[in-house]
Amino acid sequence: MSDAASAAEPRPAASVILVRRAREAPASLETYIVRRQKSMRFLGGYYAFPGGKVDLEDASAAMLARLRGVDAETAAASFASVSGVPALAYWATAIRELLEECGILLACDANGRRLDARAPAVAETIDHCRAELMAGAAPFAELLGRQGWYADTRALAYLSHFVTPRRSPIRFSARFFICPVPPGQVPRLFTEETSEAFWVRPSEAYQRFLAGEMAMAEPAEYALGYVAQFRSIEELGAACGDGVEKFHGIAHRIEPAWERFDWKANRWPDSTFTSR
Repeated sequence: MSDAASAAEPRPAASVILVRRAREAPASLETYIVRRQKSMRFLGGYYAFPGGKVDLEDASAAMLARLRGVDAETAAASFASVSGVPALAYWATAIRELLEECGILLACDANGRRLDARAPAVAETIDHCRAELMAGAAPFAELLGRQGWYADTRALAYLSHFVTPRRSPIRFSARFFICPVPPGQVPRLFTEETSEAFWVRPSEAYQRFLAGEMAMAEPAEYALGYVAQFRSIEELGAACGDGVEKFHGIAHRIEPAWERFDWKANRWPDSTFTSR
């Protein structure tokens, strides 16, 4: 049997690259990286971005009706539905995974007003929602509905698509999104799936990757390379706000879709990076 015939079917998944202004250099930016528990079957011990597979509930009519910001038509313009999973479901997965892995909730009320997590009651409700979600007490859409909240997709900018190589026994077809951390919320470390998490400048993280200090799969490596070329969140947002896929990787092939980003030249505007 050929490798192509025996390859596992890739599962749809979504990951989120959280970004914020750098604390020491506000004109620059940082990204939030987690380390997967070493005991995990897929990329155990690797550094990555928060994310996970698309659940059936993420593609349900109830969940899709609970999204605000990006509609089904706009999502489908970014990429096509695959294996019956509507494109919009990936936005739902991204928001759910942020809550599960980081305690961050992108949500708004029926009028589009974003949650103010600086209010103690709101922060407590977010924590309670996460606890119930992790316990499987109710679907995400139902938990949001109890509060009159909607999953807010407006902060998510679609970036890239990667498919796990055919030789892997566990495969994903993962969509990556850029997201500024929402005001009043701070990502936290939850150890169900991750052993550490931290903010870091993308160029610094890539230097650590080259030095063998941080094991990363191609999707994280290439995302860092792309993000590191921007000097600010505003500059990054302007480049990614059109909903157009910036690059994708199938197996070991990377196919850049942007024009002036020379990957081999390692152009890192916010560091003293030296090519190796």
